[in-house]
Amino acid sequence: MVDATHESGASGQPLNVSFSAENDRATVVLAGAWITRYVGRVNAQMHKIEHRKEFSSAVIDLSAVDALDTAGAWLVDRLRVALEGAGKKVEIRGLKTHWETLFDAVGKTASAPADAYAAPHRMNIGIQILDTIGRTVVNFGDDFIKSMHVLGAVVTGSQMRGGKGSPIRYPAFFHQIDRLGVGAIPVVVLISFIMGAIVAQQGAYMLSTYGAETYAVNLVGVLVLRETGVLLTAIMIAGRSGSAITAELGSMKMREEVDALHVIGLNPISVLVFPRLVALSISLPLLTIIADFAGLAGGAVALWLYSDVSPGIYLANLRDAISVQYFLAGLIKAPFMAMIIGTIAAVEGMKVGGSAESLGLRVTASVVKSIFIVIVLDGVFAIFYASIDF
Repeated sequence: MVDATHESGASGQPLNVSFSAENDRATVVLAGAWITRYVGRVNAQMHKIEHRKEFSSAVIDLSAVDALDTAGAWLVDRLRVALEGAGKKVEIRGLKTHWETLFDAVGKTASAPADAYAAPHRMNIGIQILDTIGRTVVNFGDDFIKSMHVLGAVVTGSQMRGGKGSPIRYPAFFHQIDRLGVGAIPVVVLISFIMGAIVAQQGAYMLSTYGAETYAVNLVGVLVLRETGVLLTAIMIAGRSGSAITAELGSMKMREEVDALHVIGLNPISVLVFPRLVALSISLPLLTIIADFAGLAGGAVALWLYSDVSPGIYLANLRDAISVQYFLAGLIKAPFMAMIIGTIAAVEGMKVGGSAESLGLRVTASVVKSIFIVIVLDGVFAIFYASIDF
């Protein structure tokens, strides 16, 4: 006979586990308040009973139990599962009717094998790398398909809005242009001006060895108009406006506003994404033009201060070094980059779950993916221009 009695504190009722075995039959009598606050005190005692072997059948008597919650029910059911797993016949007596639902709820966890709660097996590093690559490829495919769905919905939405009875909401477009485009002018001008100055200073420094500082003007003109103007602008827009689009759509998704649009019969892509994509497609080329002028101005200031190249000489050399072709080479890229930034931002925003962590992850993914794809696209355009001698 084994008996364990523990005071249950404020309840004033003893938490009792008594065990007796006679004629190959064991009796386990439980009493007191079997609730979360107290059951931990008899956990070790219950474990000892689970491992006893001098009986082939057992009775678990709950007649004296005054209170029972999930933790207590789980402990009792764990004892039953352990004894039955050892080949013993188990009978539960004194189970009150309103406790049956509780035992049904905890039965699945109590019946789970011990290794179900064990730490996951650590994969080999090679398998981990392959697993990561595979998941990345699958995710890329999913993102591509979703992007095509978004673009398709945008095209469909534009056609619907162009028809009678579906007027285009111009205030929404102008509002998004103001937020996504006009608001980005200061940072785009500043970054482009600094980059133009850096290119000019470094070019003049390297060319000064040959006494050809004035050729730095050619370097600034070609590089700013063809590459840095549009590329830096797209990167800044991806970080500033793309993240804002993802955060806005993600917040709407979390608050179930997107589902509400579905309920009232509106297409969320047409209502939410279409105006933002159009605004980006208009804003980015205009910002590229502004960035080009800012970059050329930065180069002029840097060469004037560093190499004594006067603004007049700078403009004269610049006029000979560049052409409209260089300007168009950079400007043509802008709408494509705008569509990529807007589409990725929309896709990531629609993938936001119900937590703040998910929102943060999607905003980060939106910015990183947009910048990466924009840089890749710029390289593709550079190769294409070289192949057609543009």
